[in-house]
Amino acid sequence: MDVRATVRQGDGQAGEAVLDGPRHMTDLAVRRSDTNERTTSATQGAWQRRRALMLADLVGLVAACSLVASVTAAAREASVLEALGASLFLVAVMLPLWIGLTTIYGLYRRDEQRASLTVTDDIVPVVVIVSIAEWAIVVAATLTSANLPMSLLVGLWTASIVLVLVGRMVARAVVRQRAHYVQNTLIVGAGDIGQLLGRKLVQHPELGLRLVGFVDEDPKAMRKDLAGTAVLGAPSDLQRLVVEHNVQRIVIAFSNEPHYRQLELVHALRALDVQVDLVPRLFEAIGPAVDVHYVEGLPLVALPSARATGLSRAFKRMIDIVVSGLALVVLSPLFLYIAWRVKRSSDGPVFFRQERLGENMKPFELLKFRTMEVDTDDRPHREYVRSIMDTGQAPAANNLYKLDRPDAITGFGSWLRRTSLDELPQLINVLRGEMSLVGPRPCLAYESDLFEPHHFDRFLVPAGMTGLWQVTARARSTFKEALDLDAAYARDWSLGLDLRLMLQTPVAVLRSRGTT
Repeated sequence: MDVRATVRQGDGQAGEAVLDGPRHMTDLAVRRSDTNERTTSATQGAWQRRRALMLADLVGLVAACSLVASVTAAAREASVLEALGASLFLVAVMLPLWIGLTTIYGLYRRDEQRASLTVTDDIVPVVVIVSIAEWAIVVAATLTSANLPMSLLVGLWTASIVLVLVGRMVARAVVRQRAHYVQNTLIVGAGDIGQLLGRKLVQHPELGLRLVGFVDEDPKAMRKDLAGTAVLGAPSDLQRLVVEHNVQRIVIAFSNEPHYRQLELVHALRALDVQVDLVPRLFEAIGPAVDVHYVEGLPLVALPSARATGLSRAFKRMIDIVVSGLALVVLSPLFLYIAWRVKRSSDGPVFFRQERLGENMKPFELLKFRTMEVDTDDRPHREYVRSIMDTGQAPAANNLYKLDRPDAITGFGSWLRRTSLDELPQLINVLRGEMSLVGPRPCLAYESDLFEPHHFDRFLVPAGMTGLWQVTARARSTFKEALDLDAAYARDWSLGLDLRLMLQTPVAVLRSRGTT
């Protein structure tokens, strides 16, 4: 069977290239009937996610309508029947509109496409949809001459958002415990980028993406932290591999195949009823705040400016001052308790002081609660940082890319590190203006000797107590990968990104996925 693809010749004219043989994915032009014969848990898993989220939304909305109507009726000393009638009125307007808007918005399909979705990603669409529903309720009340006090409308808006978001968080937590949530994943391309992605999937099982193996005709030697992961075949074997390994997701990383052959592969995979993800070219320059726009259907990825406006920086600094100041006051009893325990655990000062590099590589004295014995030699740390700069470095026995020095860490210091409470004194650095609440990890001067040119972008913004690396990877990433995340944050910084990372930080800490 021949497959014809239009390619560009050297003179700029369109030409025909005949792709024949299994090497060029000709057998992936599969019939729909062949795909339907495949028994897979993909459909069931996707339906479970959609059903759980939809049920959580409906329960949250009904609960919000009933609660607000009952409280309003009680405050105005209305009867039970009046409260019930008000609840039914709100539900009758809210639910149909909610179902329609969420369908248009695609709110229930996003979890199938993006494995890393959390409740913070739901905030904007939920607020928008609830606000539209509120206007619909006002219009319906006007048309029916229903008397709805402002307190009811404000209460309904607030309660709906809170209860829906909480419900979605619970629903995801429940669904992620089910076997059908896990998606068997194949990576096409076993080069440096494909193997880097594979390592990230292995290190983050909470994403629900189980790495089955790689597909590549000419793979590189497997990196140490992927030892035992197999290259299962060539791209021409994908149809068979999808069926044999019950694959629900395929990620296409870089390979040596020409552009038009990779495009043919993407089109052919659409017949296999699997989720297809692409690792974009120049992904190192793409951060968490990129925007995609179109010129006559041609997608363009807009990279945000690396320099924030003066007003944005002023807001960021104001937030740092207010939050760090209040936190220091509220947490002062905890500070005193930790200081007492540190002094009892070993001889030495309460605070560990170390010179770090902040914005524009300006040095400052970082504060932490001391977790190690006094005068601990830092040479092992220097050597370890240099070793984990290598992308082929395998994690330690604890499955983390972190130097384990139990002989140097105090008993109480070990607990402080596990809970990340040793970082609290950095609130003083934030209040002083040496750091921010959110930003790249404050690095040591000798670490910068290992930086690649694009890693110096991290010094465009203040160092932070938490950031993109701390939330998404923590000690599960190599040193180079941590630097890539810090640089990505600095290039794409925004107040919205800061807010999202601050909301995600407590969850990351509670998961106990390692500390800095």
